Amino acid sequence: MTKAYDAIVVGAGSAGVPTALALGQKGVKTLVIDSHPSPGQGQNKHAIGGIRATHSDPGKIIVGMRSLKILSTWQETHGDDIEWLRGGYLFPVYRDKEEAILKGFLPVQKQYGLKIDYVDADKIVEIVPGITRQGLMGGTFSPDDGSASPLLANNAFYRHALGTKKVDFHFKEQVTGITTDNAKVTGVTTDSATYSAPVVIDAAGPFSRDLGKFAGVDIPVFPDCHEGAITEPVASFFEAMVVDLRPAPGSKNYYFYQSRHGQIVFCITPDPSILGTDTRETSVFLPQVAKRMVELMPRLKNIRVRRVWRGLYPMTPDGSPLAGWNQEIEGLAHVTGMCGQGFMLGPGMGEIMARLITDELTDNDALVLDEFSLYREFGGTEGLQ
Repeated sequence: MTKAYDAIVVGAGSAGVPTALALGQKGVKTLVIDSHPSPGQGQNKHAIGGIRATHSDPGKIIVGMRSLKILSTWQETHGDDIEWLRGGYLFPVYRDKEEAILKGFLPVQKQYGLKIDYVDADKIVEIVPGITRQGLMGGTFSPDDGSASPLLANNAFYRHALGTKKVDFHFKEQVTGITTDNAKVTGVTTDSATYSAPVVIDAAGPFSRDLGKFAGVDIPVFPDCHEGAITEPVASFFEAMVVDLRPAPGSKNYYFYQSRHGQIVFCITPDPSILGTDTRETSVFLPQVAKRMVELMPRLKNIRVRRVWRGLYPMTPDGSPLAGWNQEIEGLAHVTGMCGQGFMLGPGMGEIMARLITDELTDNDALVLDEFSLYREFGGTEGLQ
């Protein structure tokens, strides 16, 4: 017997679970399907936890600010401790090039309501004691950004989605097909059942391209491997996420912060990109990123690393998400290609997707969906990817 739903979400990760919660809150009978045994067991658990509205494009700023509001007030609103820490995001500047880039973003960031300023070197040292002072010119700081636990947050969304009594989750099921009739979605098949629905939402992250093939559409999302790590806990001495935009051989930017429990959590952007789905740790990552971090903050040198891991960024050609209706298959929607920013964009995007499905879009939603359209011209990259 085929069970009927109003909407089916494929993927119980950083975008899929918030989307299901928002749909359930609107009374939409929703099924979430995921091949893992529980929510957030794909790429969500590989996220390092940074949450920012500090982007350079209007759509990301809008979504990021809404996500910040949701996550920063979650415990107050819902009672779940998701380890929110308001530490801000700091972009230190040591070269004219980065200064020009960051100052160039300020007008649009402030236009869309982001609390951010370019501050001098003394302020940078105050925010991050021990940062290398030689050559430090200043930088941008956005104090309302922060961090939280991806797994705790995703599980909180999951529990509250169940609490709406409108959302079902089916784990350990692999989607094997998207069923259509005259280019209209009718449901999905899995390795154990068939489900009907007029709407299927692709929240499959790095595997969206494989999912799209079931409906005969090509989704330009490509898995890109990134590694992260965490140290032993030490007494707190800074809270901001520090992002160094300067490139180095084999890498672009890198970033790190101290969690609420005292560990230093960090990641680096490899250059060139490492495409594929191999999530085994490498011997390259730790020496590469540690050298750069210690040069920037020498006091980190004696802290011991406890664990490293490797996850997948679902990358698009221009580093911005894909969201909205598919124009080739009626009833197929996408909220994917978050390019490693699913945790910080997922809550806001979940609400937009729910309004898309229920035909309640706002003007800001339309701006975001236009910027994230699958059918945009992919040129250049987002400035603060």
